[in-house]
Amino acid sequence: MNSLWWLALPVLALPVLWHRQKREETRADPLATARFLPKAEPKQVRVWRWRELVLLLVRCLLLATAIAWLADPVIAWRGDTVVVVEGVDAAWAQQQIGQAGFGKAEQLTLPPAEALNWLHAHEREWRDGARLLVVGDVPMPAAQPRFGRRVELRTMAEPFAKTEHHVAIFGEHAGQWRALFAALDGPQRFVIDDAPNSRTELIVWDRTEAPPAGLKAPLWWVLDTTAFPELKQAREVAGIRYADSTRGRLWTSAAWPPQDADSARELFETWQHLHYPPVAYTAPPQVLGVAGTGAATQSAGALRDKMMLALVALFALERILTHARRR
Repeated sequence: MNSLWWLALPVLALPVLWHRQKREETRADPLATARFLPKAEPKQVRVWRWRELVLLLVRCLLLATAIAWLADPVIAWRGDTVVVVEGVDAAWAQQQIGQAGFGKAEQLTLPPAEALNWLHAHEREWRDGARLLVVGDVPMPAAQPRFGRRVELRTMAEPFAKTEHHVAIFGEHAGQWRALFAALDGPQRFVIDDAPNSRTELIVWDRTEAPPAGLKAPLWWVLDTTAFPELKQAREVAGIRYADSTRGRLWTSAAWPPQDADSARELFETWQHLHYPPVAYTAPPQVLGVAGTGAATQSAGALRDKMMLALVALFALERILTHARRR
């Protein structure tokens, strides 16, 4: 439809034909001597009359918007462009831009997870022959993107951001649990709180009595299940039984607390994989383009969604005006 949209332009004449009205008027010129003249038929004059001009305008706009939505017009106005991913080292990025010959190109800054998707959605805005360069830590997508033009990726994996996680421990084996969290190194820092607070992500409960009703956390590690009836029918995965409750998600295992380094490492990895979102891999440096087995999927224009909203609004207005006219 994008290349044949002009064939729909004659449709704009339909509202004009609907609202045009031909009326016959009799016009007779009385003369003083008319009684002495032979009898003649009165003249018939056809005149154009217009009714409901507002409704006519709305219907014309409705059809014009529908044609524009089907045509999906996009003006190619962008030239050579560099997409700089947020968080990338500025010195390294400028070095890569200079080596690729994009020193005078326009620069855009986009979040890492949206860079490739944004390029695909706005790809038709670039002129023919325009070059695209993406610089930064770009997450590797599930499938290789296919573009209608050459897109070069120059990536560098950024170091993991340092994060802080708060843990509260209750019970007799608090010393063993503290030693486990103290042995964990890396960008994640685990803070043992004396009392739970709003930042507490994990509670280790090693007591026989039930916790206070108002004590809540996203995750609980429970050693004595007598105070948690939700764990009686809990499912088991990888040696860990789990259940959901009003206090948060509950985990329990007969092998806790871990007695050796391998058990502690396995518990920590299970916690990271199941409770936190996965860490995206960085895409390797490469040149993306149209695959040899088929053409890239054409993306919709940036104005398509807005035109759809305008189309719905005009249709509703046209129905309201039509109903008011009938009344």
